[in-house]
Amino acid sequence: MRTLTAELGLSGRAGGRALRGRAIVGFERPASIRLEGVAPFGPPAFVLAGSGANATLLLPRDNRVLRGARAEDILGALTGVALSPADLLAVLTGCVAAMPVASAGRLHQNGWASVDLEGGATLFLEREAAGWQPRAARRPGWQIEFPEWQGSFPATVRLRSTDPTLDVDLTASVSQLEANVAVDPAAFTVAVTDELPMTLDELRDAGPLRGQ
Repeated sequence: MRTLTAELGLSGRAGGRALRGRAIVGFERPASIRLEGVAPFGPPAFVLAGSGANATLLLPRDNRVLRGARAEDILGALTGVALSPADLLAVLTGCVAAMPVASAGRLHQNGWASVDLEGGATLFLEREAAGWQPRAARRPGWQIEFPEWQGSFPATVRLRSTDPTLDVDLTASVSQLEANVAVDPAAFTVAVTDELPMTLDELRDAGPLRGQ
């Protein structure tokens, strides 16, 4: 899978504050992302675009821009989910890890199995008539659930932080998902004009985890 686009319905909490909204996300391997917060009307709430190591966040409604930060740091400040584009893509597609390599496996009672992946992640699968269906996972810092699937991809993904000081519990409803579609390279850039620059610390202070 080279590219993926989807619409996300987000709900839950981060840092004790409720988070809810819709976003359009697009990925291109190995590390490009575009995440656009959909507003009820007018310009988007935010646009995040770039690569894992060099991303830009535009806040059109505030006329502010953050440039040259890691995408995972911007995502962490926005939502509490500090995952790289490659790792976020893996979570949303049920792969759990960007480069999943099995290191061990076990069969459990009641038709369950688990597979340990290199890097510290574990995938839990439930036996179904057609084979094994991923249902949950653990990776460093996170617990993941896949309660619903539509075809080859999860229809619902729940992310819960295992760090008690972070207090993040978010559910993404995934719809309009398309894999291996042509994506204009310009989608992974942001047109910046005269917006006022902001720092990552300023974004953190304004985000859901402020004060933590």
